[in-house]
Amino acid sequence: MNMIYRRLFAAILAGVMVMSMAACGGSESGTAESTETAQTEETKEEEPAEETSELSGSVSTNGSTSMEKVIGILSEQFMAENPGVSVTYDPTGSGTGIEAASNGSADIGLSSRALKDEEASAGLEGTTVALDGIAIIVNAENPVEDMSVEQIAQLFTGAADWSLVGGEGEVACIGREAGSGTRDGFESITGTEDTCVLSQELTSTGAVIEAVKSNPAAIGYASLSAVEGQEGIKMVTVDGVACSEETVQDGTYKIQRPFVMVTNSANELSEPAQAFMDFALSDEADDLIRDAGAVPMAE
Repeated sequence: MNMIYRRLFAAILAGVMVMSMAACGGSESGTAESTETAQTEETKEEEPAEETSELSGSVSTNGSTSMEKVIGILSEQFMAENPGVSVTYDPTGSGTGIEAASNGSADIGLSSRALKDEEASAGLEGTTVALDGIAIIVNAENPVEDMSVEQIAQLFTGAADWSLVGGEGEVACIGREAGSGTRDGFESITGTEDTCVLSQELTSTGAVIEAVKSNPAAIGYASLSAVEGQEGIKMVTVDGVACSEETVQDGTYKIQRPFVMVTNSANELSEPAQAFMDFALSDEADDLIRDAGAVPMAE
């Protein structure tokens, strides 16, 4: 009998040990699964949420028709990065844009000239966001290499021929259509408003370049960015200075003008308007300004 009890006890003990081991194994598995789940949840919590701009509202700009491409490309990119903000542009001319900034009918006025002393003394502030470098181009066969601003004006008003600057024959002046920002800039800088005598009046920069390419007697003007790398034409120097991004930025090239954002110091800009101003002055805007045919400010 004692032998029977001992065998029975051993069997019971063995069963208990098996169940205990199974229980321990199940506990380890459950713990591992729980830990893994917790780590997964923790990882999910640590994943950064997609960044979105919290800016909202509107920014109104008004003024220079010459700044249309610059403001257009800056506005498009800014609104893409800030979908809650709408930027509007009213092409009314520099004088109207300055007045709009003065009377508060626009957040930002746009001017393709520097502010006058009386405008600045009235509390207006001008911030130059880009420069408009206008290259003077001639046919690649033309021997003329350099002209003064005064000589350029004489050629474009029909007061002289190529002999004035070392060439030969009559001049074929190629210009842009009335209302063109490039024409407005060229004429205001050279003092030839409403007095240019044009052989051709064309509606695009590309057309001006092609016309000069095809005519050895031609002279024209175009934005610097559109002229660089073109064959069949050449840029003449003006008073000995070549037209380049560097000479436009440092002011030594004379046929240029500023693109200015005008604000009223008496009125604090809204958060979206200030953000748009900051964006226009940022490094990110430089290539956009070049794409629009203008020259970014020097760093």
